[in-house]
Amino acid sequence: MPEMATQFDDLYNAAEDLIGRNLDAGRADKVAFIDIHGEHTYGDVERLSNKFANAILARGVRPEQRVLMCMLDTIDFVAAFLGSIKAGVIPVPVNTRLTAKDYSFMLDDSRSAALIVSEPLFDLFSGHLAQHPTLNHVIVSGAPKEGHVSFADLIGDADDSFKAAPTRRDDMCFWLYTSGTTGMPKGAVHLHSHLIETANLYGLPVLGIREDDVVFSAAKLFFAYGLGNALTMPMAVGATAILHAGPPDPATVTGILKDRKPTIFYGIPTLFGMLLASGSLPGPEEHALRLCTSAGEALPDDLLRRWKAATGSDIIDGIGTTEMLHIFLSNRADDIQPGTTGTPVEGYELRLVGDDGEQVAQGEMGTLEVRGPTSAVMYWNQRAKSQDTFRGAWTRTGDKYTVNDKGYYVYAGRTDDMMKVGGIYVSPFEVEAALVKHEAVLEAAVVAAMDQDKLVKPKAYVVLNADAGEAGTEMAQRLIDYAANELAAFKRPRWVEFVDELPKTATGKIQRYKLRDTA
Repeated sequence: MPEMATQFDDLYNAAEDLIGRNLDAGRADKVAFIDIHGEHTYGDVERLSNKFANAILARGVRPEQRVLMCMLDTIDFVAAFLGSIKAGVIPVPVNTRLTAKDYSFMLDDSRSAALIVSEPLFDLFSGHLAQHPTLNHVIVSGAPKEGHVSFADLIGDADDSFKAAPTRRDDMCFWLYTSGTTGMPKGAVHLHSHLIETANLYGLPVLGIREDDVVFSAAKLFFAYGLGNALTMPMAVGATAILHAGPPDPATVTGILKDRKPTIFYGIPTLFGMLLASGSLPGPEEHALRLCTSAGEALPDDLLRRWKAATGSDIIDGIGTTEMLHIFLSNRADDIQPGTTGTPVEGYELRLVGDDGEQVAQGEMGTLEVRGPTSAVMYWNQRAKSQDTFRGAWTRTGDKYTVNDKGYYVYAGRTDDMMKVGGIYVSPFEVEAALVKHEAVLEAAVVAAMDQDKLVKPKAYVVLNADAGEAGTEMAQRLIDYAANELAAFKRPRWVEFVDELPKTATGKIQRYKLRDTA
């Protein structure tokens, strides 16, 4: 395993590091990315990012100005993201599954000087482009639209050599907007040193990523998890990443696992459940997986067990946040504790605090706080929310945890999702994990609802498997009875409502607040 430098020179540019380390190691001709257009080497990444850096500066975009990127996962994303960083310009990748209203807000909030948008997403911007006073350039990845330049034409004649901007480790590098599980997204501001530190602390020692790996992330590049999975960590060691522009539906993912033979697959609990329910997962002899990872939401132990039985590969569950950039608490390949999120990643320090801000006693539930070298410095233009989340060296996650007697962290739920039933806290995740063990259940989400006496009780929203049978009163009672056998009596759901799908962010997190509004 190559050694990763953790010392930074006075001048440090994250893109120059990620690309340069591969060229210095003689990997210019090695395939770095595979996308819808084919294979792209590390030498290609160098040339394309240099072309973009030259082109965006030639358009008048200046260092530290923002470039909003609403882009599908292709080599254009990689070139624009790294090229912006090389130029000292701030790339702002955003969720590709939002609304025109969301994008209008982000353009104004970030005061972006340029927009790069994939052609299939252009219509979500066309109606409001003229409303943003700082927006001077619109670039379309794909065919040009309404007179706006295409990405290919923008970089076509640009010089393919470029000297990286003289940035420093603590300079602003890129932003990521939070996924908005509880309201409007917030722009988390990250620094140049943050990208490689996620590889130093998680990618090598925990994931064990290496040069001969081929990786595939269902989570997209605009998501902090996906950015680390498919760009930072493979580039840190010279591995190859498969990029998929479309949605990661079970048929597509199964095809990639069988045909492209990735060795590492990054997923989320929802997708692992959907793949198991599809019945088309490749068996141990049909894939090349040596390890899978899960994040976004806690992984139920039953999903882990069934995945291992079906594929022969393990899943290491972990938690990261947009604010911390990647995973800071995780299981390990040689130490998987089902039903837990593992132990802290070395280089990060964790604590659980109560409502009074003090650390809770061993075994008590508290809100998870973390400190480490990849924490965002603030939310852009959100002073009060920044002060609430970034508390000195500590970053407040909003996730509730306990630590068991062996030192492993056990997820309870989001702070806003917790409910008190009969004066006792109930974790929605615990109830959901019990329900998904039932063979009829594909997904479940549990929220607080009021009974006839205006007392809080758990209510479950359930998505059934395709072959589960009728979603009626009888099935609801079967699930309530099943949960009652798995849980303490006060934790069992009092009602079950069947739905076709659960509301989620694009990163796979269940938006329980939307369900609470209808409970």
